[in-house]
Amino acid sequence: MPLSCQLSRRSMMAGLAGFAATGACTLAIAQQQGAAFHPTRPVKLINPLLAGGATDAIVRPIALKLSELWGQPVVVENKAGGGTIVGTQAVAQAAPDGHTFGVCISALTINPSLRNDLPYDTFKDLTPITQIGTVTSVLVAHPSLPANDLQEFIRLAKAKPGSISWASLGVGTAGHITGELLRKRAGIDIVHVPFAGSAGAYRELLPGRVQVAFVVLESALPHLKAGKLKLLAVADHHRNKQFPQVQVLDDTVKGLSYEGIFGLIGPGGIPSETLKNLQADIVKVLADSEIRQQLDRQSMDVVASSPAEFTGAIRREVDHWKQAVKESGANVN
Repeated sequence: MPLSCQLSRRSMMAGLAGFAATGACTLAIAQQQGAAFHPTRPVKLINPLLAGGATDAIVRPIALKLSELWGQPVVVENKAGGGTIVGTQAVAQAAPDGHTFGVCISALTINPSLRNDLPYDTFKDLTPITQIGTVTSVLVAHPSLPANDLQEFIRLAKAKPGSISWASLGVGTAGHITGELLRKRAGIDIVHVPFAGSAGAYRELLPGRVQVAFVVLESALPHLKAGKLKLLAVADHHRNKQFPQVQVLDDTVKGLSYEGIFGLIGPGGIPSETLKNLQADIVKVLADSEIRQQLDRQSMDVVASSPAEFTGAIRREVDHWKQAVKESGANVN
């Protein structure tokens, strides 16, 4: 038992105060039991997106469980900006000791093809830890649009060129590039309306001022259930378990589907043993029933991959977006 947890004769005679001290030490030991990684100070988890969004809803319960496991606070720090570049750079510049890691989303795999001025090397300056899961993006429409699936939408767009507007969650996002690729491959004339996140997109989509949008399924669920939106297609490689009747993008236009990665990365150069232990503890937390329920509510399919597997997934997505960006002509200007 650590020296700090030993009861001195004085503390033993202190009655209730002594029992309280013993309880605190026992709790500290219990928190460390089963942990592979043993942080020596508070841990920082950087979220490269704004606070209060869907990403926060996913990572904050995970951070809390890791705090309980490690006996050290895991503090979520939001560093938004530059299409996740600001937060990712903060991760890349951190000490590679496991005490700082961050969230990565599809933007990590898109930015290398979209920007030639990244302040970090995606593969040299960052260490993939584990892919938490996949985020499902969908193409939704206002109920007034006379189309109920992607095929009908394409036919309508061809019949009325330039009359349909579509929203994305920002220039250079997965939805923006996929929409541009859809426009080009399907040969349709639709008007792109970019927003800085989902709040602005829904503000215009729900009243029907824009007709369709690429959004994250989790954010669209309340509106779909209320009949305020309808689902035209799913961006995954496979059909969604909640909406098995809805086709994926590839069923209509090949090469549009993509994997919306959601995972954790650290700075480059994390020692192999530290990386192994860090990944093991995160995977342990992902198996927790409360976390599983939370991720299920976010419509996320849990992956919990090894660092090597996650590195492979990132490389595949980088290759996908490299081709998609080039073909679509999407740019951040």
